[in-house]
Amino acid sequence: MNAQRDDTAFAVIGARIFDGQDWHAGQALLVGSGVVTGIVALEALPEGIETVSADGHLLVPGFIDLQVNGGGGALLNDAPSAEAIRTICAAHARFGTTALLPTLITDTPDVRTLAITAAREARAEGIPGFIGLHLEGPHLSVARKGVHDPDLIRPMEADDLDVILACASLFDAVMVTVAPENATLEQVAAMSKAGITVSLGHTAADYETVATYALAGARTVTHLFNAMSPLGHREPGCVGAALDLGTLHAGIIADGFHVDPVSMSIALRAKVGPGRIFLVTDAMSTIGSDQTGFLLNGREIFRRDGRLTLADGTLAGADIDMLSSVRFVHQTLDLPLGEAIRMASAYPADAIGLSATKGRLLPGLDADFVLLTEDLDMVATYIGGHAVFSA
Repeated sequence: MNAQRDDTAFAVIGARIFDGQDWHAGQALLVGSGVVTGIVALEALPEGIETVSADGHLLVPGFIDLQVNGGGGALLNDAPSAEAIRTICAAHARFGTTALLPTLITDTPDVRTLAITAAREARAEGIPGFIGLHLEGPHLSVARKGVHDPDLIRPMEADDLDVILACASLFDAVMVTVAPENATLEQVAAMSKAGITVSLGHTAADYETVATYALAGARTVTHLFNAMSPLGHREPGCVGAALDLGTLHAGIIADGFHVDPVSMSIALRAKVGPGRIFLVTDAMSTIGSDQTGFLLNGREIFRRDGRLTLADGTLAGADIDMLSSVRFVHQTLDLPLGEAIRMASAYPADAIGLSATKGRLLPGLDADFVLLTEDLDMVATYIGGHAVFSA
């Protein structure tokens, strides 16, 4: 397939199209100036418009990943630069991700400053797929630290809040993962009011505390089930709150290691809306690379049998891409394909307030889409109407 200029009007024909809501057969996707202009019958194509044949493949909304630590051999914590962000975005585009939040896990204030500077440069350069930044820590709970360095975890101070609030106007989306143990209700309210997506994670907070923080403006929960107080028969915990509170969305890692498939299925059936469970990869630098391991905050991470772990077996992010996640929930959990795709596109867009521009293939929204075979193998990835990857 030939790359298309962002300002070129063209039609993709010969695909079974999923617009994020419905399937369309025998129709064409119209693209102009980088956005979707319609889905029409073939006989209604504008005269003389350029066409791209999809050869009977599936055409679906591009995937949106709100938690991406690395890819292509680059890890944001180790290389907080615009070039690393470009590498990460390109690596994940190979697996259908058209928008992502490079994620900085708990680190020093100096590294955070470098990451924000890198993100600003990435935006200025218009790196395809980059939409903002996710700061996962350092304001977490040591009791639920996971792979985060406990020596770097600390309370959010006034200076930290100022730095985060300053990011709100810089990017399309900013997500910050905090624990109630180390961030106050007032801080959460201030971030939410500024348009930042506040996510609760790495916390031992009980149901009532999570509910109070949700009222203050927390909008999502970070990697459901992992590094949080569990659902118990007398204390619902953070997991129970995430499922029971309709205002909360929740990311989930669908690699079969972080969460048992049975637990995932139960959670999907139990989730109260309108908040939804959406897919995240929590991917590290290994995606799109042949790395067998890497260093994180000076600690060695091992890549074995689809998992990334510290020497003691603690999971350290995930070794999975978004297309593999879609396959997992469709094939292992037996979700309808449309719902599996929504978990990777529409639902994350809704969670961070970008549903007016991304997540669905509706008129006026960005022409971010993926072509897949019927067996869900990659064919091509388009961002803003431009082909950025072809298998």
